[in-house]
Amino acid sequence: MPCFSSKILIIRGSLKEIAKRFKLPIEEMKCYGCRSDKRGQYCKACKMYACAVEKGINFCSECDEYPCSDIKQFQSERPHRIELWDSLSRIKEVGYKSWLKENRENYKCPECKVINSAYDLKCRKCGEEPSCGYVLKHKDAIVEVLKNL
Repeated sequence: MPCFSSKILIIRGSLKEIAKRFKLPIEEMKCYGCRSDKRGQYCKACKMYACAVEKGINFCSECDEYPCSDIKQFQSERPHRIELWDSLSRIKEVGYKSWLKENRENYKCPECKVINSAYDLKCRKCGEEPSCGYVLKHKDAIVEVLKNL
């Protein structure tokens, strides 16, 4: 099951800040997604990943219990998960490869086309505001979370 936080590409500077906040080495914060051998601290203990593996499914939306309380709580915790329900529906409709291609477009800077994080309010390369379509749609929620970190 791909981790929806893995769709967010965190630039090295942001990763350093996150590692500092959690008081962990930067290497422990790197995550290449749920199916990878390199998962971050939070993802190593992910209930949803363990559940999907146990049930032999690839995506939570394939489960008879979807959406369960665990995924509802997960979705509500951070702004980069706002589109989780739409993403799972779209994966079911077009497959994860097509969804990933579409989703990359959602994170590209409209000016220089570099991929930004959901938390990059400005493009990390050219400074364009907003950094991408995702930030354009969800800026208020993102700013609120960044204020509270």
